[in-house]
Amino acid sequence: MNNITFKTSYLNNSALKKGFTLIEILVVLAIIATLLSLVAPRYFDVISQSKETTLKHDLITMRDAIDKFYSDRNVYPESLEELVQFKYLRAIPEDPITESATTWIQVPPSDVEAKGSLYDIYSGATEIASDGSQYADW
Repeated sequence: MNNITFKTSYLNNSALKKGFTLIEILVVLAIIATLLSLVAPRYFDVISQSKETTLKHDLITMRDAIDKFYSDRNVYPESLEELVQFKYLRAIPEDPITESATTWIQVPPSDVEAKGSLYDIYSGATEIASDGSQYADW
């Protein structure tokens, strides 16, 4: 009979012991924090690289649109809005670094006799790219 009482009391105690101890929770949190500290820097590097890639693509697309405009009309566009108006661009892209569509630096043609005022375009960002160059020089 003592044997049966011992088993019953053992089962009752183990049934009451539900959940995790504070130490177990702290160990799990420490493991999660360690894993996050390894992943977070890579995540932010990927975000920066994607912004740079988007900027390069946007510059190539806008410069191509300027060239096509000049090829078709033998005059440079007056602004980016004119490229949108004549459907050379669907919309003025947002500079991914400055996160604004109004910060583009528009360069006029060096030939004073050339008509139009948009020969080239650069980013208005003042930061330095991952390769050490400035975004405004791309």
